[in-house]
Amino acid sequence: MINLNTIGRYWKDKYGEKVYKIPISITGFTCPNIDGTVAKGGCTFCENDSFAPNLQKEKKTDFKLHPDNPSNPLLGSQLLQLQSQFETTKENLTNKFGAKKFIVYFQSFTNTYAPFETLKALYEKALSFDNVIGLSIGTRTDSITDETLDYLEELNKTKEIWVEYGIQTIYDSTLEKINRGHDFANIKEWIIKTKDRNLLVCGHMIFGLPGEDQEMMLKSVEESLKLNIDSIKFHPLYVVKNTMLTKDFKDGLFTPIDEELYLDTLVKSIKMLPSSVSISRVTAGISDDSLLSPMWCNNKHRQMFNIKQALLKEGLIY
Repeated sequence: MINLNTIGRYWKDKYGEKVYKIPISITGFTCPNIDGTVAKGGCTFCENDSFAPNLQKEKKTDFKLHPDNPSNPLLGSQLLQLQSQFETTKENLTNKFGAKKFIVYFQSFTNTYAPFETLKALYEKALSFDNVIGLSIGTRTDSITDETLDYLEELNKTKEIWVEYGIQTIYDSTLEKINRGHDFANIKEWIIKTKDRNLLVCGHMIFGLPGEDQEMMLKSVEESLKLNIDSIKFHPLYVVKNTMLTKDFKDGLFTPIDEELYLDTLVKSIKMLPSSVSISRVTAGISDDSLLSPMWCNNKHRQMFNIKQALLKEGLIY
């Protein structure tokens, strides 16, 4: 039996104890694929509120950040929001698990798509919290700049800085179908630039995208690994309400991936990974009534049990 190189094991080996990720969602952040800069409506599968539970309790705002607008009237409230979310989650993790070390994870929306001074203020505030060893910043490859990467390179000299990019697929035809707003050449260019600055990169892959078969999914993993990414997240594509994908699903134009194919593709992908690439996630889903399909994505515990069993059959321990 072989223990897989999960992100949890990577951090425990590096820091001598478990490191906990604290997800953060900041009001005012959006995406160039939503605000019309590169496309309108967002990716066909995206309903950001479903991925931002921390924001569901917050007061909504019509103001949205944009990198070209240096004015940010929300910065003061954003910094308070960051601190509140961090402290609440940290307290829960400390009480429940005795957590001592943390990574602040800017999770929802595109977390480099804002004026540079806003990014600096938020990132430095996050790094000032007690027992924070680094940041993980979720973003898109068409929404980061050399200036931001140079700044993160400096932070990386004393903290652990991850940039999480949504790769999803290497196929431009699929990226167009899902209204991604950029091509694979853009993904490749900016991941290479990020790695050239010795920053850590986590790539997100989605299995079950429209029109893709298993061969295409595995090829996307193979080509993404050639970009020297440090960690990888695997997600099945599921349909939630209030997305463009909802209409295709209801019209019978899109059929979500079934669990058997997802498990087989996941296991084959994990067996492709070099030992240096950690696994940050092996599935995703949502347990509320916004999920339309596939229903096997509504129970994370059952998903994880089935995944671990499938890996055990291959002599792999997740």
